[in-house]
Amino acid sequence: MAGRESLPLSQLKRLQPLNRLTDDQLVMLASRAERRKYAPGQTIARRGVRDGLDYYLLQGVVELTAADGRSSSIESGSDKALNAVAKLQPRIYDVIATRPSEFLVIEQDVLVQLLRSAPVQQVEMDSTDDGQAHESEEHYLLMEFYAELRSNQLSLPSVPDVAWKVRRATDREDSSAEDIARVITADPAMSAKLVRACNSPLYRGFKDVRRVSEAVIRLGTRTTRQLVTVFSMREVFKTREPALQKAMDTLWRHSREVAALSWVLADRATRLDPEEALLAGLLHDIGAIPVLVQAEHHTGLFADTARLDHALNELKGDIGAAILENWSFPETFITAARHAEDWCFDHQGDKPQLADVVMVAQLHSLIAARQNQGLPEFDAVPAYRKLGELELNASRSLQILTAARSRVDDVLRLLSIT
Repeated sequence: MAGRESLPLSQLKRLQPLNRLTDDQLVMLASRAERRKYAPGQTIARRGVRDGLDYYLLQGVVELTAADGRSSSIESGSDKALNAVAKLQPRIYDVIATRPSEFLVIEQDVLVQLLRSAPVQQVEMDSTDDGQAHESEEHYLLMEFYAELRSNQLSLPSVPDVAWKVRRATDREDSSAEDIARVITADPAMSAKLVRACNSPLYRGFKDVRRVSEAVIRLGTRTTRQLVTVFSMREVFKTREPALQKAMDTLWRHSREVAALSWVLADRATRLDPEEALLAGLLHDIGAIPVLVQAEHHTGLFADTARLDHALNELKGDIGAAILENWSFPETFITAARHAEDWCFDHQGDKPQLADVVMVAQLHSLIAARQNQGLPEFDAVPAYRKLGELELNASRSLQILTAARSRVDDVLRLLSIT
């Protein structure tokens, strides 16, 4: 069942990236959009289909099922419902209504055209012709990325092969430590890294291990899977372009620091899995990689650090979320990447999530690097309120990280294993 009844602009402005559009653009978009209702059990979208539509959940609950059988649900009014459901195309999920549901359905081509002409927040610049040229290039890059992201034309990095194979092996209920070890030993470099990690101060037992299977047994399936993914991520931060590699190295160092701080904060102040926090911290800026690659083709923008930083800040959250969604990462990782620097982000629920830990780690990392201009007061960040039950505030978290500096260094050394 479909209709053309328009939503109030205030409701449209809550949806992403519709919140980047002007009121006039939203009115135009609303006139072209449809509202569709589905009964429980009805299929909204099928895996593998390319229909050119974005579905925003207004009411109800839907279930998303991936090719490997894993499923998750989205409820209207939740943080997940602020974005289009299963937006990548061809679709990687079957989407089925589990309760009576209503969607706002938008043609991606229409949204792409509107995003291309949407206003971009301006950065300070000299009133020179050269400054105007750079402004134009930044606007072009931003709109190009918004359009490509929404139409799924953006070239996203792939999951490193060994990480994907280990993930599939650990997902099988009948996989043994030997089975998982065989997958890892097919990559000698990864085998060496995992054994060295197992013998590091973070995981060392009474005696050193020498075989991958022994490492898998000591670490456990979950930690093995996380560490293989962590070690494989270094390859994603590499390029053949020397100028671009410098920026990639800077990004990798920052990501490592946030990852190490996330591990320690999760271990000392929450019940979250430290290895998950480590990986979430490492991946929080992964959306910057396609931006850096594309910026290489816009020399004026790439040469201007301030404008490149602005483009990165505008784009990396949405793109990072798209990458992790494409890699079939859990929603908690996707949320952490999307909101890593969204200091006002306040998820539903009282318990700390990966996004909270990564955000607090990010704040400490930026302050330590003396990049604290424009940062909010600690107590104004909702992530601290989420951690309040654990008596974690600005001074307390600083005390924890100061006291655990040697542990942070241990994690950094783990991430430096080659």
